[in-house]
Amino acid sequence: MTGYTEMADQVDRLIDERPGKVLLEFVYDDEAVALTDFLYRSSGSSYAYMLLTDAGRIIVNTGIGYESVHHRYLFDKVCPGPTPYVITTQGHTDHVGGVATFREAGTVYIAQERNQFTQGQDARIRGRMRQWNAAWFDLTATAQIERFAAERPDLTIQQDTPVPDLTFDDRMSFTLGGLDIELWHGTGETTDGAMVWLPQHRIALISNLLGPLFCHFPNLNTIRGHEYRQVEPYLATIRRLRELRPEMLVTGRGDPISGAGLIDACLQRMYDAVSYVRDQTLHGINTGAGLDTLVREITLPPELRVGQGYGRVAWGVRTIWETYLGWFHHERTSELLAIGPHQVLADLVEAGGVDSVLALSRTRAEAGRHAEAIALAEAVLAHTPDHPGANRRLFDSHRRLLEDPAVEANFWLSGWLEHRLRSLTEAIVAQED
Repeated sequence: MTGYTEMADQVDRLIDERPGKVLLEFVYDDEAVALTDFLYRSSGSSYAYMLLTDAGRIIVNTGIGYESVHHRYLFDKVCPGPTPYVITTQGHTDHVGGVATFREAGTVYIAQERNQFTQGQDARIRGRMRQWNAAWFDLTATAQIERFAAERPDLTIQQDTPVPDLTFDDRMSFTLGGLDIELWHGTGETTDGAMVWLPQHRIALISNLLGPLFCHFPNLNTIRGHEYRQVEPYLATIRRLRELRPEMLVTGRGDPISGAGLIDACLQRMYDAVSYVRDQTLHGINTGAGLDTLVREITLPPELRVGQGYGRVAWGVRTIWETYLGWFHHERTSELLAIGPHQVLADLVEAGGVDSVLALSRTRAEAGRHAEAIALAEAVLAHTPDHPGANRRLFDSHRRLLEDPAVEANFWLSGWLEHRLRSLTEAIVAQED
């Protein structure tokens, strides 16, 4: 029991040491960081890695197109090539965007066989994702990246949409310069996930497969917008990774996690936490509980605490519900009809009066019920767009929500609140001029 308690305490410390907002900032290394004598890192939107062998280097993930020149600049100073292989662990833009920057004569680009499907899914909603991403991400190249690009006019640094030269289904292996490489399929953020396993060294490079923040609850539906992520394949991926028993785990953000016992305890915690939320949601579904009730009431017991700096349990409940049951909740006929809730809210405000609704919003805020205060103020805006009183009411409740440590710690929720505060500030200032 003592050993179990000590390991649980280590897991808790690791969660606390890897907060969401800090690790998800775009920070670029000045030099390639040596994680071992053959494994190097270059940080960015998601980290790129370089494996050194006697026969050249292997690049694992390449960053967004515009930042890939930064990764190559740092890696070239350690080992300028050749580059026999580039591997991406998933088909998202921050992994595949710089493949062209590293490709040279003879380079083989390897990815899981669903890579093109994943890239295609991104491409189909690219316009909306660019609009929504702006709330959280500044995708402007830094002065350092622009300087590196100017020094390497020979490189292709626009966003790549690469086609793999070689794909695998469940598993493949090869050896380069004495280094054994195994690629294992996994499903997490995408269905084309690849774990890079180095059996000689018991190192697993998983990048963002289980989310960019390790030992945090996953985003089963990312707030920036994308398709739902399935729980069962996610759990199967954790089982597969645990079977490998890695002694070092290299993730998409932050320093590697070392120690087979700690890594396994973290994976067990993540597995049990997600399983618990799934089971509680399914129990609620089958006993007739409403979605809003489950979102409010399902929480993790203390022994299953994981970070919520990226995903949140409440969001997971909502996604699991809709994954199994869809968007029709069998509560209101209007759900099936072509009428949006804002149309009805505007009518209700018309009936009740703008001043009365704003007064109620203020009363709810004074009682600390800011979610309700925000909903009421938003109803006023549905009736009277840019209403000054509603904008000020929203500003106050958004600011107060950010004072909650649990809210402030979550990258997506705090980022959205900060984005809305900026927009509301602009609207208030414009109305006062």
